[in-house]
Amino acid sequence: MGFQCGIVGLPNVGKSTLFNALTATAAAEAANYPFCTVEPNSGRVAVPDDRLQVIAGLAKSESIVPAQLEFMDIAGLVKGASKGEGLGNQFLGHIREVAAIAHVLRCFEGEEVTHVSGSVDPLADAEVVETELMLADLQSLERRKDPLVKKARGGDKEAKVMLDLLERATTVLEDGKPARVMDVSKDEALHFRQMQLLTAKPVMYVCNVDEDTAATGNALSAKVAEKAATENAACVVVSAAIEAEVAQLEDAGEKQEFLDSLGLERTGLERVIRAGYELLGLITYFTAGPKESRAWTIPEVSKAVDAAGIIHTDFARGFICAETIGYDDYIVHDGEQGAKEAGRMRQEGRDYVVKDGDVVLFRFNV
Repeated sequence: MGFQCGIVGLPNVGKSTLFNALTATAAAEAANYPFCTVEPNSGRVAVPDDRLQVIAGLAKSESIVPAQLEFMDIAGLVKGASKGEGLGNQFLGHIREVAAIAHVLRCFEGEEVTHVSGSVDPLADAEVVETELMLADLQSLERRKDPLVKKARGGDKEAKVMLDLLERATTVLEDGKPARVMDVSKDEALHFRQMQLLTAKPVMYVCNVDEDTAATGNALSAKVAEKAATENAACVVVSAAIEAEVAQLEDAGEKQEFLDSLGLERTGLERVIRAGYELLGLITYFTAGPKESRAWTIPEVSKAVDAAGIIHTDFARGFICAETIGYDDYIVHDGEQGAKEAGRMRQEGRDYVVKDGDVVLFRFNV
């Protein structure tokens, strides 16, 4: 289990090239003209995690199953999309389905790739897409308002909460700000999510730079980083061209040698995933045994019973306990048996909050 991340941006900023590289497929046709992506393309990729390999080695596992991340490549938006311009509102619906948005911004010069607006300005590009998403949200809120007003007048408590959120969200959006900057209480969070506002989704700005500045970023990506900081958004610098080259290398040693030559420690894929996990508050726990070692992705505040349910509903329904070993203890004591003998295996109850890196064996009875 992982999360679904929608890749959005204006035409010709490198979205499909990045998607192809990240998924190591040619499922999306990368072409130098707008709207070459007519239907959203999705691809699953393994989440890189060095810990899984170490755990599998100690458990002498026959197979290794990493967590999965799904990317959805969504066709380029243009000014007026919320009114049906370009390829219209259908793509706004695709954005609504994803957990997070990876907003690709062109941060490289060069006439060999035409820019839809004729000049390279990532902040202006970001504003175009954000404006369309905000306009779409305002339209959505307007459609919901009258029915909520009627219910609220009739004494419906939930309708009153929703109406208050709707009016506050409308004010924020009309002020030119995304809904994610709203101050929402814990009690309001569920109702806020039910509104399914596009601009409420976590955003990661992906700065597509040239090969020469992939390690350090450039003046254009620095502007995007400043913008992200003011919005509590994530910002990652990648070179789609480099990622495309890395995707062609099958040998891990060759990949690392190539990255080293460019001054890069990790691929853009790994940086995007790390930023995405942090943005969504996700962690990884592991299950390990002779047959299989597997990584599982869960929200960072998940209880043991909920983590068990990710594997199978029976695990949660018949939950007895979670035999848990911290990752460091698992490594120091050479696996499950050593950790158990050293007294480092704990029996945790259903309300235990699972920690990142925990190696867990669920006991259940149905």
